[in-house]
Amino acid sequence: MRIETDRLIITEFTMDMAQNVHENSLDEDNRRFVPDEVFETIEDARETIAFLMAQYGKSDGPLCYPVITKTLGLNIGYVQMVPIGNENWEIGYHIAKSHTGNGYATEAVKAFLPVMAKAIGIDQVTGICLSENVASKHVLIKCGFVPVFEGIGDYQGEKREVFRSVWKMPTNDNPPGVKVPGQHGKARQTRSRV
Repeated sequence: MRIETDRLIITEFTMDMAQNVHENSLDEDNRRFVPDEVFETIEDARETIAFLMAQYGKSDGPLCYPVITKTLGLNIGYVQMVPIGNENWEIGYHIAKSHTGNGYATEAVKAFLPVMAKAIGIDQVTGICLSENVASKHVLIKCGFVPVFEGIGDYQGEKREVFRSVWKMPTNDNPPGVKVPGQHGKARQTRSRV
């Protein structure tokens, strides 16, 4: 799979990405908001990448893809779709702290959602984050997720204050070639290959 935006490439993992995956996972936001996605060693990252690569071509997920910058070829994070039961899927994403604040998460999620929803055969996706994760809530809302619940709920096996939202496939479904709103209101063309 390959999805391109003006600034990013979303593609499949390769084993040589283990160092970047390890380093990207160690920032304080990742530890705070998704501690189960922290890889303390490069070997931990390798094991996870091997598992994720084995999921490609399957329909039971998780389906996780690295986000690479076009200009420098840097692995800055990932986007993923994870099955959460009853034929429902959840979006997940992480951009390394050193690359946040540039709109990369929003750009990646906007491009990824319609392509993956179509590939999986679903027309809606759930977004869940901790309520205190304001940046993640903003990404979800910018990407067209509609809030459906905020309050005490289950989050990684604990009762926490959570934010839940739902994205629905636009009726003018058009991947590949999804129009992704760009900076300053411009639209840019996204290319995809699943």
